[in-house]
Amino acid sequence: MPITRRTALFATAMIAAGRTLGGTTSAFAADYPDRAVKVIVPFGAGGPADVFSRQVSQMLQDRLKQSFVVENRPGAGSIIGTDAVAKSPADGYTLLAMSNTQTTNESLVPQKPYALMKDFVAVSPMNYSDLVMVVHPSVGAKDVKEFIALAKSKPGQLNYASSGVGTPYHMAGELFKSMTGTDIVHVPHKASGEARNSVLGGHVQMMFDAIPTMAENVKAGQVRALGTSGTVRSKILPDTPTIAEAGVPGYESTIWLGIMAPANTPKDVVDKLNAEINAVMNQPDIIASWEKQGAVPMKMTAAQFDAMLRKDIDKWANVVKVANIKPQ
Repeated sequence: MPITRRTALFATAMIAAGRTLGGTTSAFAADYPDRAVKVIVPFGAGGPADVFSRQVSQMLQDRLKQSFVVENRPGAGSIIGTDAVAKSPADGYTLLAMSNTQTTNESLVPQKPYALMKDFVAVSPMNYSDLVMVVHPSVGAKDVKEFIALAKSKPGQLNYASSGVGTPYHMAGELFKSMTGTDIVHVPHKASGEARNSVLGGHVQMMFDAIPTMAENVKAGQVRALGTSGTVRSKILPDTPTIAEAGVPGYESTIWLGIMAPANTPKDVVDKLNAEINAVMNQPDIIASWEKQGAVPMKMTAAQFDAMLRKDIDKWANVVKVANIKPQ
C-alpha cells in the first residue's frame, strides 16, 4: 500500500504526540540522550544532594557518553529549583535531584507553584544516610540528656540551624523538639553549607547534618557530636550513640536522595534512566566509597520509587501534624 503525504504526516504527528504525552517511543529512548542533560539541584553547593548528584551524574556521563551538567538553584527550601524543573520540557533533558525535603513540603508548604506527584514522575532513588546532631564546642552540654536539660533551662534561647523550611535538617530539629518538649529556635539558611558554617563559627549552637558532610568536622573537633539519627550507630562515627539510645527513645530521622523528571516524560526514557542509575548503584567502587561516607545506595524500579514517595509524603504530613509545625 503506497504511503501518501497525509499518511506520513499523520504518522509523524502520532510519534510526536507519543513523546509529548509520555507514550513509549523506543527509537526515541534508543537515541536518548543525544545532547547534554541538565540535573538541577535545588540546594546549595557542598551539601549531600550536590555532592552525590555530581558523582552519579559523572557516572551516567561515562555510561551514556553525553554530558550530565549539574546546576545548583537553591532557595525557598528547594521550591525555586524544583519549580524550574516542573516548568521544563518533559523530554528527559532536565532532571531534578531531590530529597525528603520535597515530600515534606507537600504538607508543610501547601501554597507551592507545583504538586510533586502531579507535576513530576519518579525516576530513581540514589541513597540514604543518617544525620548527626552536633553542637559548637562552646555549648555546655556533653551529651543529649545534658543538652535537653540545658534547652529546658533556657527556653527560646538556644538556636538550631537548617538549610531551610521543610529540609531534613529542619524536620529532624522539629521532631527532636516535639519528642523532648524543648523550645529551640529554628534559624533557616539558604543552603546546608551556610547552616554548617554558622554552627562551625559558633553563631548558632546546634544543627542536624548529614553524616557524610559533617563527619570530618566532628573528627577534627570543630563540633561535638551528641547523637546520630538512625536506629543503629554509624560506622563512620561508631563512638557516637544514636539519639534514641542517648535519651530520646524512638527518635529516628534520615535524609534520602533521588531523581525525578517533569510529568509526561516518555516512560521508556524514565525506564532507561532508572536502569542506568541502578547500574551505577551496583558498582562496587560506588558502594565502597559511599559506605566510607556513611551513605547507602538505594535500588528500585520507577514504580517502587513512586510508591516510596507517596508513603513518605504521608509520613511527613503526620509528623507535621503531631509536632504541630505550622504550614508555611
